[in-house]
Amino acid sequence: MITVADSDELISSLAKLPRPLCLVPTMGALHEGHLALMHEARKIVGAGGTVAVSLFVNPTQFDQKEDLKHYPRPLSADLSACESAGVDLVFMPSAQQMYRADHSIVITENHLSQFLCGASRPGHFSGVCTVVMKLFMLFRADSAVFGKKDFQQLAIIRRMVRDLNVPITIVGHATVREVDGLAMSSRNIRLTPDQLSEAPMLQRSLRAAADLMKMGERQSDPILSAALFHLQKSSQFRIDYLSIVDAENLEPVSMIRKPAILALAGFYGQVRLIDHIELLP
Repeated sequence: MITVADSDELISSLAKLPRPLCLVPTMGALHEGHLALMHEARKIVGAGGTVAVSLFVNPTQFDQKEDLKHYPRPLSADLSACESAGVDLVFMPSAQQMYRADHSIVITENHLSQFLCGASRPGHFSGVCTVVMKLFMLFRADSAVFGKKDFQQLAIIRRMVRDLNVPITIVGHATVREVDGLAMSSRNIRLTPDQLSEAPMLQRSLRAAADLMKMGERQSDPILSAALFHLQKSSQFRIDYLSIVDAENLEPVSMIRKPAILALAGFYGQVRLIDHIELLP
């Protein structure tokens, strides 16, 4: 496994590696969900291709300085995980290497990012789009794999690739969950034992609400009310948003006539978690 820390090293190393190349962008603190993305990347490129991973905690996508400060950075464990997953190349730059002191160009998405996480985290998706595009430009990857857990991020990246004619295939991988249903996240390790024990109720609440679809319900309000009923049983979880949106354009919908997403974000203390479930009419 090759590890490189700056763009010159990366470009030199890439010239020696076989194609096709599939990129798995991460912010480190790797868990089984990330490893699933790496295994998917290997399936895509085959035994003779290259699986590349970036480990970079991108400061421009954090709207809260405390969140950036406390984001876990277990580099040694992350490198071991990449090696065990058969990754060929790991790129682990510093913020100074990725962003010049006077950098002044960002990529902004003006529609999909207005809803859900974008509404409550100003500038977040500009940071995501900018760093992802930088990685695409550096790696010249044939494909890239992203987790569907961050479904809004995935939708925005797909839109960016479409609108800017980026020659890369974007692959979405299903959310990887713990046995109890909690979506795997690097932030989970910051939960207290009590919070970690309760957090699976997020997915259970969404599933209980989605079950109304089986009984013929198509209006959003009753489904949202059902999810809220279950979520409010917790005295620890603070809701950021609970919404039903169109699966393609992410606009809120009042009547579910085509695929939609029941989406949730909220906090245990300072730890922000997201989850969602697909609604199919």
